[in-house]
Amino acid sequence: MTSALDQSNAQSGRIVISVDAMGGDQGPAAVVAGISSSAQINPDIAFILHGPKDELKRLVARKKNLAGRCELRDARDVVQMTDKPSQIMRQGKDTSMWSAIESVRNGEATVCVSCGNTGALMLMSVVRLRKLPGIYRPAIAVLWPSQNPQNFNIMLDGGADIRADAKDLMQYALMGTSYARNGFGLERPRVGLLNVGTEEHKGRSELKEAYDLIAANAHNADFDFVGFVEGRDLPGTTCDVIVTDGFTGNVALKTGEGTAGLISTLLREAFKYSPLSRLASVLAYTSLQRLKKRVDPRRANGGVFLGLNGTVVKSHGAADATGVSAAVKLAYQLAETGFTEKLAARVASASLLEQDGPTEISNDGETE
Repeated sequence: MTSALDQSNAQSGRIVISVDAMGGDQGPAAVVAGISSSAQINPDIAFILHGPKDELKRLVARKKNLAGRCELRDARDVVQMTDKPSQIMRQGKDTSMWSAIESVRNGEATVCVSCGNTGALMLMSVVRLRKLPGIYRPAIAVLWPSQNPQNFNIMLDGGADIRADAKDLMQYALMGTSYARNGFGLERPRVGLLNVGTEEHKGRSELKEAYDLIAANAHNADFDFVGFVEGRDLPGTTCDVIVTDGFTGNVALKTGEGTAGLISTLLREAFKYSPLSRLASVLAYTSLQRLKKRVDPRRANGGVFLGLNGTVVKSHGAADATGVSAAVKLAYQLAETGFTEKLAARVASASLLEQDGPTEISNDGETE
């Protein structure tokens, strides 16, 4: 039954986002602070917040700008980072994560945002929201800081499934293209297939087969296929969407995070080396802050689960208020563009491709 708050938000034209307040490393206070920051910036957003109601009520009461824009759903249990996804599916119906996904399933909210256990969130999302017709394997699309005008490249799969055959990789290309259009406004995204080299004869057999499938459909699916790309192209300008299997994508993602942390540490050590270097850090403060903001992983926070009957944004488990706000901003942008419906239309076109041959795909039904 729709609550008075839901009716109020519907009448005001606000987009409702379902938020799992629990499960993140920094607890519900960081989540509430993050959605409060989003609410202050964007008057067209409202929330359904899931977790222990008494605790959330105290936190929300401190944020005056959430008054009338945040409904609380009582969910006493929490999915821990150490919990096994299969165990959560059997025993997790009273958790905040389950409750948050149910709000999307029931049509009360457009997008779900959670900082919780990635494996449990993916499995729960697949079971409760179901895969789009024609989808073999859902994927996690992650943002990679780049030199492109949009500041980020999209990589998928980031770890939803370690396996992927040629048809899966072709679907990732289609889903990534739709995400690039609706998330970044790129009319004709450039797609690259991650490999150990750019030569056509390199790589495993499924990569060569995927190369042919993606190339055959690029024109009618309205994207540019640049062919094989390498790891160094992830932050580069060669393409906007990088397609790979979940094993490779997750290793690349974690390697990138570790490298960014190492560079930050080495920079701090270098500027502390001598009085002269400390003076140099003061003179370069503005530029260093600009660089820090540019590569700050909190501002690129939010992996999107693609291929489901509903949109789910996975925030980093260690996200603070800034990170949560960034994930909510991404969720709002996708909801505002009707991303789920457009992605479903693109996948339906891909199903026609499977039946009719590689030149029959069209963009009918997707207005981007």
